[in-house]
Amino acid sequence: MASQIDAFKNILVIHFGQLGDVVLGLPALAAIRKKFSGSKITVMSGKSTAEIVRISNVADEQIVVDRVEIRDGNKVRSVRTMLGIVTDIRRRKFDLVIDLHSLNETNLLGFVSGAKSRLYANRENRSLDSLAKFPTKPPTEDKSKHLTDRYLDVLIPLGIRNADRKVHLSPNKTDLKMIAENFFPNSGNKLVGLFPGAGHPSRCWRLENFAALAMRTVQSGFVPMVFLGPEEAGMIDQVREIFPAEAIIVDGLTIAQFIAAVSMVSVFVTNDTGPLHLAAGAGVPIVLLMDERAPTTYLPTTEKMHVVSNGRIDEITVEQATVAMLKMLA
Repeated sequence: MASQIDAFKNILVIHFGQLGDVVLGLPALAAIRKKFSGSKITVMSGKSTAEIVRISNVADEQIVVDRVEIRDGNKVRSVRTMLGIVTDIRRRKFDLVIDLHSLNETNLLGFVSGAKSRLYANRENRSLDSLAKFPTKPPTEDKSKHLTDRYLDVLIPLGIRNADRKVHLSPNKTDLKMIAENFFPNSGNKLVGLFPGAGHPSRCWRLENFAALAMRTVQSGFVPMVFLGPEEAGMIDQVREIFPAEAIIVDGLTIAQFIAAVSMVSVFVTNDTGPLHLAAGAGVPIVLLMDERAPTTYLPTTEKMHVVSNGRIDEITVEQATVAMLKMLA
């Protein structure tokens, strides 16, 4: 079995999760890179997560797929795109396909790739495990486990165990310089990062609460730095209106630039959303505001995090958030 595993020299790893999923999958990608250090590793991911794969140095090559365009765009063009993807992966002649996130469509893609060995996460009704082909299979997905551990479980048949669970994301000097020159004319500022957005309204603490917390930040001698991603573009005018004048508003950043910017703050206060995982990977202390009914199996694996939950997220008070922020600052 060991000799068969060592023979894999051209490996495709598929991961079509969201940003937080891909960040939590980085330990698995890093473990594959380490196990097959002499092999060519190609990672296929969505367009929105391709940059995090690139800056993590876990792949020799990438295949980037715009799944939103395929889903919502012109149907004829989408069919052409999908046929092009199939043609591309068959041309590359992979000898092993690993599907970490494991969806029906990506399992099928691995099947038609022509790879003789296919290792898929077994996700109950989410995956087509019958299309996998490997001497031993990963354990069936255990949803009580942390997502990072579920991804690592997929690699057990490869002999990969006890891999590092931590995510490490380091900013580069070019991005640090750009952020400092464009947003921090006063390098002596002590900064607190605030991220008021999230992919779903049920995970959003009220914007007015974030504004009040920003004022408490100013009163405590810090400068609030408000991060806005693409999904928060519509709230920028309201942020300018209700946040204190001292607040620095940062938007339009790439993932690498965000990592550089967030690495400069003393603490990051955020909803449960993708940038949370980037900040954790950068080693920043975090105050996470979340609904206490939300699962904890998708949280970052950092030890520098204080979770504030009080029933529904909108029941968390500004005072509770302030106390947690000051505690992390201390």
